[in-house]
Amino acid sequence: MVLKLERIYTKPADLDGYRVLVDRLWPRGISKVNARLDDWVKEIGPSTELRKWFNHEPAKYPKFKTRYLAELKANPITVDFINQIAEQLKTTNVILLYGAKDEQHNQAVVLNAYLREQLGLD
Repeated sequence: MVLKLERIYTKPADLDGYRVLVDRLWPRGISKVNARLDDWVKEIGPSTELRKWFNHEPAKYPKFKTRYLAELKANPITVDFINQIAEQLKTTNVILLYGAKDEQHNQAVVLNAYLREQLGLD
């Protein structure tokens, strides 16, 4: 099975999978029905302080990545989240959903890489 990354605002190309929103805040303009989520794990997103500091500024991305990885390692739910994703990947694709406009400099990209490393994917 495959671990994918998808912007929640794009029309779901593939509903064949476990769709999990990994943003701390609910994305603007998306209804819960249209999101077609299986789960929303807001606690896995960056802290409010880190999110506000980053402010989606690409120049801050390298420091943001380092700080967010430190938060993930210290977050008590991270191990359970990794296990949850591993379990889902045994039977279905997993689609990590996020709301950021910048598809290269956001927390979901960091989380995706972290999960791939922890799960031995790629």
